[in-house]
Amino acid sequence: MGELEDAVMTRVWKWNRPVTVREVLEDLQRERSIAYTTVMTVLDNLHQKGWVRREAEGRAYRYEAVSTRAAYAAALMNDAWSQSDNPAAALVAFFAMMSDEQRQALRDALRVVQGPETSEVEQNPRPTPPPNVPPGAEAAPDTPVQNPGSAAEGGGR
Repeated sequence: MGELEDAVMTRVWKWNRPVTVREVLEDLQRERSIAYTTVMTVLDNLHQKGWVRREAEGRAYRYEAVSTRAAYAAALMNDAWSQSDNPAAALVAFFAMMSDEQRQALRDALRVVQGPETSEVEQNPRPTPPPNVPPGAEAAPDTPVQNPGSAAEGGGR
């Protein structure tokens, strides 16, 4: 998406309702000098590319976003990632560019996608053995644990 297409789509996404060429034009004119026909052409191009749908209203159209800005950003990231000859290295480089806030947002997003069961496993990957049991000597769930000095040493009945 080009710079002007992005400026138009930013408004369509922000307003989150069907918009006219005139509404977009008037808002864009606060920042730059631009003609009605230019905005009309940009919205027509966005319609042809599938980013907006339009509905006739009299002799004009009302345009509405087909998907969200988040979906657009996700599509861009997926496209860039899928074109890499080394997707794992691309992800590592991308994560290295992230701020702490972005990394936290990524963790939060992974929890949403993976669901609560997976999140709990990530936080506690292995169950902790009960106290006083040496590592690697955990009993099977239904096997009773014998006390030292019990029947095995003659200290029982």
